[in-house]
Amino acid sequence: MTLPIRRTLANPVVLLFLSAVSSSSLPPEDGIRVVSAEKQIHLTGPIARVILTLEVENAAATTDASRVLLAFTPREVEHLAFVGATRVEGKHRKKAHEPLRVEPSDLPATPNGARLFSALLSTHLKPGEATTLEVLYVLTHVVDPYPAGVVSQSESQLVYYHDSAVLLTPYHVLEQVTYIKMPSNRIECSTTVDPTSRAGAEIKYGTYYNRMPITYLPISVRYEVGPFAVVEKLEREVDIPRQGHIKVTDQYKMRHDGAWYKRIFSRPECPRIWPFANTLSSSIKDRLYFTLLQGPRYGWHCTPSFIAGYGLPLEDFLFESVDGRRYINLTFGIPQLDTVVDDFATTVILPEGSKNPQAVVHFPTKTSYSYNYVAGRAKVVIKKKNVVGEHNVPFQVYYESNPIFMLANPLTLWEVIIGFIVVGIAYYVWRSICLPHMRLAEALA
Repeated sequence: MTLPIRRTLANPVVLLFLSAVSSSSLPPEDGIRVVSAEKQIHLTGPIARVILTLEVENAAATTDASRVLLAFTPREVEHLAFVGATRVEGKHRKKAHEPLRVEPSDLPATPNGARLFSALLSTHLKPGEATTLEVLYVLTHVVDPYPAGVVSQSESQLVYYHDSAVLLTPYHVLEQVTYIKMPSNRIECSTTVDPTSRAGAEIKYGTYYNRMPITYLPISVRYEVGPFAVVEKLEREVDIPRQGHIKVTDQYKMRHDGAWYKRIFSRPECPRIWPFANTLSSSIKDRLYFTLLQGPRYGWHCTPSFIAGYGLPLEDFLFESVDGRRYINLTFGIPQLDTVVDDFATTVILPEGSKNPQAVVHFPTKTSYSYNYVAGRAKVVIKKKNVVGEHNVPFQVYYESNPIFMLANPLTLWEVIIGFIVVGIAYYVWRSICLPHMRLAEALA
């Protein structure tokens, strides 16, 4: 049953972080204003994906603009998993999307704590020019179950989401609109700020005109979701041989992350899968077990860890660079776009004799290098917290390969060395013991 929208704030109050932005708080080139802004909030499980479409214009009586500033509340910065931006030029079929680098700004936070990020423009925005930016940022763990606990597995799960009906930005906004898209039509309540309208699972706030910089208009929605899973920890080990298949082992620690179950704690049996011969079967099996664990259940916690293993053909992932180094091209993250991984670690074990490894990851991570002197193998460990589907992109590990270790195909170098030792011992025994006895036998005959 779909419940009607009702006001949750009798008198919504516009919170002004700053009534105006002083000239000392922004760099001289920021004579920018937002001509139009569209904010789309897509809610799935514990994740909020926000898409901003901003048409920005540089003032005629100012200097070139090298960046466009983005503002986030302290809570958003705490839960921010990903932020990316593209610059859109042209119209219709002639549209071109240019990726932009986004980084924390060197400007201080606003008096009320809003944090600024910079979308860097490769081609500066000249005075009087306009351009369009598309910004995507992903927030995790931003919904609050209400009620926090359930007494039956058949109960509906309701959650609250809090945001702003207007765009938080350091610029003057001429026109803007906000859409919130929920996973179901059951919206129990929502803040109403005129003009507000609803169509199915979507609520529209606006259009609003002539908003001052750093304006925040708080809203909240309470809606129904199904139980959802979160990966507390994922440890992936990638063993790269000199020949054959890459061996991948994933160890998941998972839990249900919505309302807690007030009755007996539910602990499902966690499957152990090994091995699969190709990428397709392993991917299908991976999705199958995620579907199983994300079923309609509350309060479960996967203990012990869920383990999956599979093989990848070496020739599809190992390449040689122009400088003679070899590199492995793999994919970071997991294929489930709507699943959060709180703590993710990938360990890449390189072939015997590899040296000078270098990982190339296209977003900030914590990377460490080590060497196993017994096995003669280099190891690269890449760690990242708060991983989402947008991190499911290729990364590379480059390394130098010692030609002598090519003798280890199909045998390992250690097997060759041991073979030489065994032959040497056998020859020594034959020459020192067997050969004298044979000569003595010949002399007696």
